[in-house]
Amino acid sequence: MIHDRSRTGNRIAVILLAVLAAVFLVPVVLVLINSFKSRLYIATDPFSLPDSTTFVGVQNYLTGLTAAGFPAAFGRSLFITVAGVALIVLGASMTAWYLVRVRTRLTRVLYYLFVFSMVVPFQMVMYTLTYVVGRLGLDTVLGIVPVYLGFGAGLSVFMFAGFIKGVPVTVEEAATIDGAGPLQTFFHVVFPILRPTAVTVAILNAMWIWNDYLLPYLVLGTRQKTVPVTIQIAMQGAYGATDLGGLMAMLVLAILPIMIFYLFGQRYIIKGVIAGAVKG
Repeated sequence: MIHDRSRTGNRIAVILLAVLAAVFLVPVVLVLINSFKSRLYIATDPFSLPDSTTFVGVQNYLTGLTAAGFPAAFGRSLFITVAGVALIVLGASMTAWYLVRVRTRLTRVLYYLFVFSMVVPFQMVMYTLTYVVGRLGLDTVLGIVPVYLGFGAGLSVFMFAGFIKGVPVTVEEAATIDGAGPLQTFFHVVFPILRPTAVTVAILNAMWIWNDYLLPYLVLGTRQKTVPVTIQIAMQGAYGATDLGGLMAMLVLAILPIMIFYLFGQRYIIKGVIAGAVKG
């Protein structure tokens, strides 16, 4: 009887999760379908498949690429995302390692400050942040990278610290006995062990940075547009008219890179999250 109830409960859970997945996938499918349709039919009949009348091939993609400065925005977003993720993974992992292994009152305070930064809403600091960034001359494509490090360090340090607490100290002591310095010990012994958490941190931060709209808009404005900012303003024509076809095509092009990156690294996400949470 108990076994039958458990099996019924599992089936209900699977059905509910399948319905929930469909709800999330429907908007993506609609964007993909409408990216191949004429903009005249997208607003009037968005749920129909392209046919001989509505299908325009790759014309929407050509419009989005040529009329909106999308390639330049794509390059900026790619640089900011790659550089930001690399800096977050490297900086957060080294910081977490130091905070876990060096147990002093200062390191404990620093650790809790990192944890506290996770619950501070961006809207609370965005105006002062914009002022400070402008005064420091960080309102550039290169300057926004360390800004992302500041916002991404909280969760990343928390996850790395949780995993490092489960790594035996004897492994590092053996490397020290063999003559390895702190940097050699970290990069040759500790960091390879952190690979599941590092990939998890990289994926989570890559999705956040690539899709972020508010911070690039406040810091870079419309002078150096990233992909989300370009999608927001580029397809606006005269009198507020929107080229829905080009907009849908740009959305597809914006989704593809981060989706491919996620598919290649998603097997590490659950492993890294569980390891960081349980061992922390």
